[in-house]
Amino acid sequence: MPLDDSRLDHLDTPAVVVDLDIARRNIERFQAYADAHGLKVRPHIKTHKLPAIAELQLEAGAIGITCQKVSEAEAMVEGSAAIRDVLITYNILGAEKLDHLADLARRVRLAVVADSAAVVDGLSTRFAGEPEPLRVFVECNTGANRCGVPTPDVAADLAGHIASAPGLTFAGLMTYPPGRGEARVQAFMTEAKALIEAKGLVVETITSGGSPTMMTAAEAPVTTEYRPGTYVYNDRSLVTYGTCGFEDCALTVVATVVSVPAENRAIIDAGSKALTSDLLGLTGYGHVLGRDDLSIDQLSEEHGRIVSEGPIGLSVGDRVRIVPNHACVVTNLVDAVHVVGGGRNRPEAWPVVARGRIV
Repeated sequence: MPLDDSRLDHLDTPAVVVDLDIARRNIERFQAYADAHGLKVRPHIKTHKLPAIAELQLEAGAIGITCQKVSEAEAMVEGSAAIRDVLITYNILGAEKLDHLADLARRVRLAVVADSAAVVDGLSTRFAGEPEPLRVFVECNTGANRCGVPTPDVAADLAGHIASAPGLTFAGLMTYPPGRGEARVQAFMTEAKALIEAKGLVVETITSGGSPTMMTAAEAPVTTEYRPGTYVYNDRSLVTYGTCGFEDCALTVVATVVSVPAENRAIIDAGSKALTSDLLGLTGYGHVLGRDDLSIDQLSEEHGRIVSEGPIGLSVGDRVRIVPNHACVVTNLVDAVHVVGGGRNRPEAWPVVARGRIV
């Protein structure tokens, strides 16, 4: 079965392919929504980990980028002179990480988050002697039940602690909400903002994020900034959620059929090391484009199993193109992605600059 794109015919597989035209369209779509609703955009680069794509986001109107780890931020800043404003949305602990953070703060406009006095005190100890104070957001739990202070009262107390800590300045409030959680964000952040302002502090920024409900972000008007990540590529989970269609998925995995051991079963050369074992509540490990009748029901490290209810219609040597369940993980599995679009006649290998930057 031939692929739907002749540009990919000669790729060695498994190969992760990024269509730059689709990615650019995805970037522009959300930027237009944010502009129309007065939201600043600070995309999370965990999905692509590529300075060149961050530059596309900045060119479209993003005010800066979001990173999850210090080393990831370092890689992105080193990879692009255009990246000059960075938010790291992770509690940072440990002397070595703090030293790297201080070095990064001398190079770009930097902010971090905290959800406890212990994290704040560690930041303060390291930054008390720095020439510029470090901007620190209070991370708030608005229903996702990951990190974050549990109530607006605690958020206000921690904001006061940050404001009084040497070497730090209070930057605002941050959350990663659950899907369709705009009402919770609005209620929590409105109350927290009022309590903090009653202390005489300014809540300059309220930043939220998440691609699944990014197109309803304006339903929490207290939010001033939004941090979508997966939106730049999209994936099967977002298609299932209703955020996009398969035609909006910029990242796919090209795989080769290496065995057809039964009439209704085929094996491809893409396993968990290429497709990720993340399910995100779905059944199966990806969507085979053009073949809704097929299911990837099993992964081992180097093998993926495709099954069908009837004859599978695949032969050894055939290639398939798969939209993975979770694009962000796939990016971190490969040294390079193969970029098409943007006027290219052949795929161009782009090293994934921030791959493996997990500290």
